[in-house]
Amino acid sequence: MAELIITIDGPAASGKSTVARLLAQRIGASFLDTGAMYRAVTFAALQAEVNLNEEEQLLRILEERTFHFEDDDGIMKVRIDGVDVTEQIRDPEVTEHARFAASSPSIRLKLVQLQQQYAQRYRNVVTEGRDQGTIAFPKADVKFFLTADVDVRAQRRHSELSSKGKSDTLEGVKKAIVNRDASDENRKMGPLKPDADAIVVDTTNLDVQQVVDTLLYYVEQKCSKKD
Repeated sequence: MAELIITIDGPAASGKSTVARLLAQRIGASFLDTGAMYRAVTFAALQAEVNLNEEEQLLRILEERTFHFEDDDGIMKVRIDGVDVTEQIRDPEVTEHARFAASSPSIRLKLVQLQQQYAQRYRNVVTEGRDQGTIAFPKADVKFFLTADVDVRAQRRHSELSSKGKSDTLEGVKKAIVNRDASDENRKMGPLKPDADAIVVDTTNLDVQQVVDTLLYYVEQKCSKKD
């Protein structure tokens, strides 16, 4: 297992991925984007046109296809059967349907195992998701839980999609986030919630750099006590 593990959990569009990637760069750690794992399974399932409500069909996709995840200079590259799909899994349709894989206990169990295996390949890891501090890495060195007002999160996601030329209304983006929050918070395995010892950071009124600086401060404090 990695010598240093930092977990960053939180709801959709709370800034987890961006902040985790930048924090990893600041401290020279590898970045584990767990959301990309669920997106990858969803992407493969959509390609195969399987019923996303059928857990067995999703599990078959995960078991029969070859998924590979690796850190590439701060970006987690995703390959399915050797094909790079890092960009394709960010499609809004994949994002919208990722909740099916995320709500599947069998898929979550398999992906948590892959996440733990990923951490064994790198010395220091910053990982983001929704159950990293509670399920995947309960003994992580530092745990964070990011949150933000839902309207702010919707605006962030809408701006992100617009910058990539992907159209969707702000109302539509907000509805998708609200639905994903409900799904994440109410699933049986790994529900979205801060761990008892997680540091909760509200990012509503903070820009990305301010969030990174805040997390870095806590990491330095925790690591100095550990030393």
